Amino acid sequence: MAAQSKQQVRTETRNQARKNVKRFARNRLAVAGALIIAFAVLVALLAPVLPLPNPDLPDTANLLAAPSHLHLLGTDSLGRDTLSRIVFGSRVSLLVGLGAVSMGMLIGVTLGSLAGYYGGWIDVVVSRFIDIFLAIPGILLALAIMAVLPPSVFSIIIAIGITDWTRFARVTRGETLALKARDFVEGARALGAKDSRILFKHVLRNMLAPVIVIATFSMATAILVEASLSFLGIGVPPPTPTWGGMLADAKGFMRDAPWASIFPGVAIMFVILGFNFLGDGIRDASDPHLRS
Repeated sequence: MAAQSKQQVRTETRNQARKNVKRFARNRLAVAGALIIAFAVLVALLAPVLPLPNPDLPDTANLLAAPSHLHLLGTDSLGRDTLSRIVFGSRVSLLVGLGAVSMGMLIGVTLGSLAGYYGGWIDVVVSRFIDIFLAIPGILLALAIMAVLPPSVFSIIIAIGITDWTRFARVTRGETLALKARDFVEGARALGAKDSRILFKHVLRNMLAPVIVIATFSMATAILVEASLSFLGIGVPPPTPTWGGMLADAKGFMRDAPWASIFPGVAIMFVILGFNFLGDGIRDASDPHLRS
């Protein structure tokens, strides 16, 4: 009987997953977001083998050159190819986003699940930490952290990850509070399952959907924060190409060479839109209240 029950649960889970995928596929904006992100990731991975000029190599004969057959998106104030710098800058943005979100997710999910499951003083301490971090504007906290750490990609990942863990912790805590009262958790506890097994096998597995949704939105936020820090001059140090750094370099030439700032800005906009559309699609597909 137990084996049949487990098999039935697996079948229902697979059927629900297929329904979620179909719901996602019917959402045109979600599919568009997934395609945008897939394209950005593909371009970032293939950047070293694409037929593009060296992003750090200046062309003194074409300073702030308009888009042409030589430089499809023009050049910056040092004559560096804008398209090449955008492509290689995507590697930094996606790396920072992935690293910061992974760090925030690890901290937030761990603390949130422990607070929700055990309650008591653990819940009080974690909740107060969440309140303290939420009271500090994220960009200001990231600025303070970057002022202490040496400028590098790793430092930006730490700065953004520390500012972004609270959203994971709040949702995870709430989901854990709801799940730990469910019958399957009570049944596992009655059968003598350890707390670690209950948390990993029964609680965390059943909150993957909201965590993934938060992760997609957090990717968009992390990329925007990284661009903001680079624009302010405390992000990834030059000559490494970053979208925010390109905007900072071009801000003095917006009238004479608008392409130098428009194209990096468009790249940021489309990638952030892609993650937002993707997050909305996953949320709508997995939300039981929206299922038809």
